[in-house]
Amino acid sequence: MKGDRSKGPQVRIDGLYKIFGPRSVEMMDHVRAGMGKPELLAEHNHVLGLQDINVDMYRGEITVVMGLSGSGKSTLIRHLNLLIEPTAGAVVVEGTDVTHLDTEQLREMRRTKMSMVFQKFALLPHRSVLENAAMPLEVRGVDKAEREAEGAKWLARVGLAGYEDRYPHQLSGGMQQRVGIARALTSNSDIMLMDEAFSALDPLIRTDMQDLLLELQDELHKTVVFITHDLDEALKLADHLVILNDGAVVQQGEPQDILLNPADPYIEDFVSDINRARVLRVRSVMHHEPTGREVAGDVDANATLESLIAESGGETDRAYRVVSNGEVVGEIDMADLVRALVPRVSEGAARAS
Repeated sequence: MKGDRSKGPQVRIDGLYKIFGPRSVEMMDHVRAGMGKPELLAEHNHVLGLQDINVDMYRGEITVVMGLSGSGKSTLIRHLNLLIEPTAGAVVVEGTDVTHLDTEQLREMRRTKMSMVFQKFALLPHRSVLENAAMPLEVRGVDKAEREAEGAKWLARVGLAGYEDRYPHQLSGGMQQRVGIARALTSNSDIMLMDEAFSALDPLIRTDMQDLLLELQDELHKTVVFITHDLDEALKLADHLVILNDGAVVQQGEPQDILLNPADPYIEDFVSDINRARVLRVRSVMHHEPTGREVAGDVDANATLESLIAESGGETDRAYRVVSNGEVVGEIDMADLVRALVPRVSEGAARAS
């Protein structure tokens, strides 16, 4: 589901750097001169957390930031609500650089513009499920009846109607995370920050939570920033995918395009083990102009290549008309599909081999 890009990015990260250490501003000269993360640590005992991050996040889209442990993804998301202050650069939210806000303005932004869902749930154990869900409105001073009505509404929406009087320890991990999502929705903020929100869950529950997020997103059109180290999760959720390594953006863009066109050996390694038939969509492989050849039938533009293989019975000499919302948008040849299933080695990867 694509968002609204007509008004420009809702969140813009511009030239963002973060260096951890007592002389971080001084270290910027070394970093801008080309010193990397290992050298900065070895020679100056400072850690380069983020390096020249430039990312636009649009209304109604899910931006997924992913990378291995230590890549900087959790550091990045904490800059959006200034839980961590940058060494250099800007974080612009709806036209305002939040790095220039005073304490009260920053507190107000966190209360009203952004909500956060944590990996470890962050529920208060001595409060009921309903009280946890209603907490954002309690902080704003909303009266008890109104905030509990709103909390109950979102608990029901995430499948927890009837659990309002339970306590967190009485719920499973997946149910606790549903409370966390309900709490974020109760705040009625436009921007949701989700830091490894599903990574502590069992695989089946994790899949259910991913499906719930996509279902809610189709309905609510939030601007979601989602942190993960799992590529399958990233490809499933992302409208815009940002891949970090050692604090820098290695590649960003539409997930299908990244999968088909890896920028360098690091990305090639990332995508090499993915089940491409299950992830790639017909729209990413199709011809936009009709070829004039006979077609065996119609296929939806968002269907996976795996489903089309099943539809074709494995025959590779067929072509299909591609439709979206009832309109013909292209054609797909099974031979092109087969070629797309073979990972493309980037030029950098080819040189490295």
